Amino acid sequence: MTSFRPSRGLVLLFLAQALATGATTASTVLASLVIAGLGHEALAGLPSTLVTLAAAASAGLFGLMMLRVGRRAGLVSAYLLGTLGAVVGFLGGRAGNVPVFLLGAALIGAAQGGYQQARYAVAESVPEGLQAGVMGVMMLASVLGSAASGALSGPLAVLAARLGSSSDLVGWLLAGAFLLLGAALTLFWRPLAPTGGTTTGTTPTRPAVRPARLSDDAVRWPALAVATAQGLMVTLMSLTPLRAHHMGMDHTHVAGLITLHVAGMFGFGWLTGPLLDRLGSRFGYVTGAALLAAASLTALLTGAWLPVSMFVLGLGWNLCYVAGSKALTAYAGVQGQVDALGYLAAGAGTLIGGAVIARYGFAPLSAFCAACALLPLLSAALAPRPSRAALAGD
Repeated sequence: MTSFRPSRGLVLLFLAQALATGATTASTVLASLVIAGLGHEALAGLPSTLVTLAAAASAGLFGLMMLRVGRRAGLVSAYLLGTLGAVVGFLGGRAGNVPVFLLGAALIGAAQGGYQQARYAVAESVPEGLQAGVMGVMMLASVLGSAASGALSGPLAVLAARLGSSSDLVGWLLAGAFLLLGAALTLFWRPLAPTGGTTTGTTPTRPAVRPARLSDDAVRWPALAVATAQGLMVTLMSLTPLRAHHMGMDHTHVAGLITLHVAGMFGFGWLTGPLLDRLGSRFGYVTGAALLAAASLTALLTGAWLPVSMFVLGLGWNLCYVAGSKALTAYAGVQGQVDALGYLAAGAGTLIGGAVIARYGFAPLSAFCAACALLPLLSAALAPRPSRAALAGD
């Protein structure tokens, strides 16, 4: 990464994704607390389920949209849709109208299906061999958004008191503001034109796009790693705060847990991205699987282990998710479909997980997640090795 300097437009894209991360932290991550506060604790996993199912439904559509009209138009549309969803969710929650609140959650989820594909936009803006590194830089920038969201928990509490609402619910207004600003920043980013994956001087060009299907070996095994990491991360990230709340943690401490988790997801992108560029995706699959399994088991513990678990969960997701995304960079036609698989896994995890916790407690969910965390090992064992020509950027 030392020989590459991002353009001003690419930096704006980094900042827009940072704001999107802050919006996610301020809204959907704590949605389980909002729905519980509305008197429906047994449905604690339902908002996150709707978010992920809506994202699954929209990811492929946004992927096709970006292929036809460009990444910028698709990303701006996604940010604006998320802004609308945040406002609808706040109004529904404040009125005590559960269906309207859930509609807002679904709209934000549909937006995520689009703006989460920004990682491919930045990968297309650098030469081959730097894709994972630049994804890591974008993830590092995302820490700023999460930190901003966490830092505003105090002012949010004051505003919530004035509005006669809760901090968790007023956070949805903050999410809307973040996403609206993200749309404005993205308007000033100019994507590269497709050029076949070569370089001209020091100017990066867009890598060549290769046709593929989900059934192809080059796609299915990276897709398995991405879907597993996304499903486990969202399930535990969404439901662990509810468990922490039951343990007596207030909003500020729960927000601190989420901040640590997001730090694990994004804070070490400067290290994991270049490592994956150097050591390959298999390194990410193996180490990520080990960390996801450890996080699943330690989430059952109390005391200092809970923040450790949330941090390790984020780091394990980072390694598996970036490793799989790096392998899929050249296959634009299936990227949205792969994201949809991840969202479906997350939706099923949060819905089933919420019901399991309500009936049996957290232990069965912890054990099941630990077992599923080993699936990326199959990706490491069975994914085809890249040819020398691919490694050379041909």
